[in-house]
Amino acid sequence: MDEIELTSQVDCCIVGGGPAGVVLGLLLARQGVEVMLLEAHQNFDRDFRGDTVHPSTVRLLEQIGLFDKLLALPHAAVFDFPFHFPDGSISPPPTERDRARRPYSYQIPQHLLLDMLVSEAQRYPTFHVVMGARVDGLLQNAGGEVRGLRYRGADGSHEVHASLVVGADGRFSKVRQLAGMQLRSRGEPIDVLWFRLPKALSDPERATGIYFGADGLVVVMDRPDGWQVGYVFAKGAYQRLRAAGLAELHKAIVNRVSWLADRIEVISDWRQTSLLSVDAGRVDRWYAPGMLLIGDAAHVMTPVGGVGINYAVQDAVAAANVLGLRLLKGTLRVADLAAVQRRRELPTRLMQAMQRQMAPFAADGRPKLQPPLLPRLTMGLPPVAALRRRLIAFGGWHPEQVRDPASACCPRACDVVSQLARGLWDAM
Repeated sequence: MDEIELTSQVDCCIVGGGPAGVVLGLLLARQGVEVMLLEAHQNFDRDFRGDTVHPSTVRLLEQIGLFDKLLALPHAAVFDFPFHFPDGSISPPPTERDRARRPYSYQIPQHLLLDMLVSEAQRYPTFHVVMGARVDGLLQNAGGEVRGLRYRGADGSHEVHASLVVGADGRFSKVRQLAGMQLRSRGEPIDVLWFRLPKALSDPERATGIYFGADGLVVVMDRPDGWQVGYVFAKGAYQRLRAAGLAELHKAIVNRVSWLADRIEVISDWRQTSLLSVDAGRVDRWYAPGMLLIGDAAHVMTPVGGVGINYAVQDAVAAANVLGLRLLKGTLRVADLAAVQRRRELPTRLMQAMQRQMAPFAADGRPKLQPPLLPRLTMGLPPVAALRRRLIAFGGWHPEQVRDPASACCPRACDVVSQLARGLWDAM
């Protein structure tokens, strides 16, 4: 084993510089908690990461005085995301009443958002970030409690001793693997091929949205620098598509989104695309003594609804509310970690169930011949539509609010709801 070159002591060590880890680090640093954030890459700029900033995250940034900085970043405001059906019909546009009552989402390149949030966090002396830090072990005491971790940086091996280690390192979480926690995967039947295309003055007014087809769908999202396009197909179909050649990809896109015909040949090399192998699932228990998982490390979401960032950030807010004061006082208990999961598990399970209903393929990989049932119901049943909108926009019925540490949630406060909902959870 290499000689340890540096040993650090912090209250909380967060692994993963995605939205969950960065937001948690910022919120804890604002409370005076000594935080170290470890990110495996040298920067945040990686292609085709989720760029949707949902209303709950917008409200969070308003709460902590960062809304103006958010809007100073290149962005596209999103309010209408229609369904485009194979017969050429489109779901109704939002009414003026809808526009008055519903908040906006924004499409913002994720690396710009993360850079802004880290810069803000670095204003607090208790926040520390290490880029290029690859975690390779957990530190545990004789009783098995996690007391820190080891990582390798450009300058060698390091140890960090911490009251709490948080795994916010995504669906392939290294922290989860090192802790021996199992992700119960559902085996999603879809994959997504992402690429970008330029905009044109002739593009239709309601160009964004979901374009349904008999054997898959296309998602078109607005970005400041063009359209981000996702071709959703049955798992395993990519190999056949790749063998058929780019012409087959061009045809598949134009058959669903005809107005892209004048520029689809911009995609002239498979290296301009990025395949996302879709998975979903969750860990039964998000915590262990001295350790907590949040975001995709705890519950992997599919791209349906673009909610991954939203749910990760809501986890981070809940964790900061529950754990901040305990970390400051050095009185953190396993019950506090359990409280975070109790608070966030029900909306997560509901959203995952909704994602399954909205998927364009059945569990056996066969296409659903009609547009998914749930989107049709949401247009006719206001209560279902309201639930869907709030789960997507807010990561639950109500968004998490940043609270003063003194009013942080008691670890037992959610027990009644938890017990009432247990039967529903186990059925999902």
